[in-house]
Parts: sequence; structure tokens; C-alpha cells
Amino acid sequence: MAYQDIEDSRMYQRAERVADRVWNIVITWDVFARDTIGAQLARSIDSIGANIAEGSGRYHINDVIRFCHFARGSLRESRYWLKRAASRDLITAQSHDQLIGELTTLAKELNAYINFQRNRSLKETEFDYTFDNKSPIT
Repeated sequence: MAYQDIEDSRMYQRAERVADRVWNIVITWDVFARDTIGAQLARSIDSIGANIAEGSGRYHINDVIRFCHFARGSLRESRYWLKRAASRDLITAQSHDQLIGELTTLAKELNAYINFQRNRSLKETEFDYTFDNKSPIT
């Protein structure tokens, strides 16, 4: 399988687009909303892509998976803050639904990536590292 930089993946690019879109919404809010819900939402939504990026820079597959789990947790937190923003009339129902739709797609991509990494890990552990004792060590 050819190497693909994580920044070239649809999943990572989606995380960036959603984060930028949320940022552009939050910066228009009044100070109180921006400092409370807005700050939490911006942090959690930025954390999705940041954890995907950090995980991709790890050597061990279990670390990659662990950071993907952190990203998935941030995704769930972001959904919570988007619901709070919608219930407090900080975003329109249409924006809420679009962002939730993007996060739902991102969650599916993230889960597929986690499964890919798990399968990759299983294939690597199937390799036989034993050696033939009859071969001389040189």
C-alpha cells in the first residue's frame, strides 16, 4: 500500500473544514457566548484534527489508535457544544444540522481509519520472526 500523508486524507481535510467553519461562526458571537460555549466548542472541534495529526506522527500503531480515540472523544464533545449553541439560538437549525452531518461523516471516516489501523496491526503481528537454528550466524 502506498504511503499517504494524513493531511491529504479526506478525513483530515474534513476535520479542518469543519473547524474553520465553526471558528468563523463563533467569532461573530457576543463576548459572553464566545467566552463560554464558543471557547469550548472551538477547542473541542480543533482537537479532532489535532489528535488525528498527532496520532499520525506516532510510530506505534497502538499510539495512532489511541490518538484517534481522543479525536473521537473530541468529536462527541463538539456535538454536545453544537447542541448547546443551537438550543441557545447561537446558530441556526440549518447550520447545526449541516455541522452535525459533517461530524457524523467524520466519525464514520475516523472509525474506518481506526479499523484500518487495527487490521494493519494484526497483519504485522502475524509475521514469523523466528529463525532457523540450523543457519549459521554470521
